[in-house]
Amino acid sequence: MNTIKAAITAVGSFVPEHVLSNKMLEEMVDTNDEWITTRTGIKERRILKDAHKGTSYLGIKAAQNLLKKANLDPKEIDLVLFATATPDMPVASTAAFTASEIGATNAFSFDLQAACSSFLYGMSTAASYIESGRYKKVLLIGADKMSSIINYEDRATCIIFGDGGGAVLFEPNEEGLGLQDEYLRSDGIGRNFLKIEAGGSILPASEETVKNKLHYVHQDGKTVFKFAVSNMADVSEKIMKRNHLEEKDVDWLVAHQANKRIIDATAKRMGLSEDKVLMNIQRYGNTTSATLPLLLSDYEKQLKKGDNLVFASFGGGFTWGSIYLKWAYNS
Repeated sequence: MNTIKAAITAVGSFVPEHVLSNKMLEEMVDTNDEWITTRTGIKERRILKDAHKGTSYLGIKAAQNLLKKANLDPKEIDLVLFATATPDMPVASTAAFTASEIGATNAFSFDLQAACSSFLYGMSTAASYIESGRYKKVLLIGADKMSSIINYEDRATCIIFGDGGGAVLFEPNEEGLGLQDEYLRSDGIGRNFLKIEAGGSILPASEETVKNKLHYVHQDGKTVFKFAVSNMADVSEKIMKRNHLEEKDVDWLVAHQANKRIIDATAKRMGLSEDKVLMNIQRYGNTTSATLPLLLSDYEKQLKKGDNLVFASFGGGFTWGSIYLKWAYNS
């Protein structure tokens, strides 16, 4: 009997229409296009302008795009995982609402939060459910409305983040394709360097927290950059060595789109040439949980059955890791 592996069999995506360019940001904060581009690689990002639409809207649209492309009946889905750092609301599950809205009435669902590593951790979770043999179709969504937690007077954060959503379908595979290995890590030291100060149980919302703008993302950029460069590169190199992969064996690096310099440093440590690195940070910025599925969607036609993909991510907490996956289909 062949071992069951969890393979990605379909992808979908959605980004809002509104484009926030570097030129537009020049009118909002003390920055300029050259400064942003040279330090981050970002030229523009997408923003969900409708105040009445939350992260679920992005996830629903991405899931519907996948369902249409795959010609899949949502009632066949067993589980919906929603990776996000910006749920629609506290307590009420964004995943449950999303599942109902797309018609996945036979699925159970839950949210998964690990900052920018949420989707990567979600891949591990989805694969585990598939490999158990009890579930056949797991929909993993990664989406974030980062504009809802960004202070557009803070040039350290407002230039980085954008809104977007992506989705992938995991199914059993007996050809040896799918998720091969993972190396996931976390370290609570990061709690102090990338966070939203208020709104949780330690510092609940109050007139004072709102007045002091404590409900926006704050980061110590230099510290986060240092940890991200080191750790993303380390785990990516480790996953290659553990699976006896040389540079020639890796077809694509699928890295979290936080900063082009971090991605370049990871590729360099892995010995990969630029043409093996998937990149769309220039168009979307950092969409947090959506960066990895957006990459898969944008480059889907270039991915071939049997290709070796190495995923890498780093997020607040700190959370980080790498996954080695064999692509399962030709589009």
